[in-house]
Amino acid sequence: MRTIKVTGRGTLSIAPDTMSLGISLTGTDEDYAKAMEQSSQDTRALQEAVAALGFEKTDLKTNSFNIDADYEGYQEDGVWKQRFKGYRYYHNMKLEFPSDSERLGKILYALAQSGTDPECHIAFTVADKESAKELLLACAVKDASAKAEVLAEAAGVTLGDLQNIDYSWGELNFYARPMESPLMAKGMAVNESARDSIDLDINPGDVQLSETVTLVWEIR
Repeated sequence: MRTIKVTGRGTLSIAPDTMSLGISLTGTDEDYAKAMEQSSQDTRALQEAVAALGFEKTDLKTNSFNIDADYEGYQEDGVWKQRFKGYRYYHNMKLEFPSDSERLGKILYALAQSGTDPECHIAFTVADKESAKELLLACAVKDASAKAEVLAEAAGVTLGDLQNIDYSWGELNFYARPMESPLMAKGMAVNESARDSIDLDINPGDVQLSETVTLVWEIR
């Protein structure tokens, strides 16, 4: 049986409707238990700060957490050595909410006043990711079908039954990140008119998505 294999590509450009605020805490203590306790205290302070703005404490979700021994290099008698500095914790969290620059400014201000010193990363995404994935796949299949029709006509053959669909689901990047560098909320300008907000005006670009699918037809 003769076949033709065609790979189609689907592309989408979607205006983001959701803000994703990445929040990272880090610290070091010579005592492991104290490092853990400090991490817990800082996390509770952030939870209380976002809860005061109408979020649930559980809205602040952990992406990753680790605590490791931290060392520093030093030179002694011309020889480089390492010495123990303490235990360093790193807690990375995420807070997502409908796009609202004013609300983002209030959140950053609350974090700056929380008694912690978080590092913040701002990204934009879409809430309905599943619908976007489905539309993306439909576009890829449509593209493959159109290419197959053109190739079959040019080769003087006719497309028969669809024999196979080959698709390996990959992890799509649904995030637009207009700011590469992290923000330190304590160093940002306060909105003088609000007094409880940080000035921040960001206009993100669209989220760009791309996916491929390969289809195989019988040809006659």
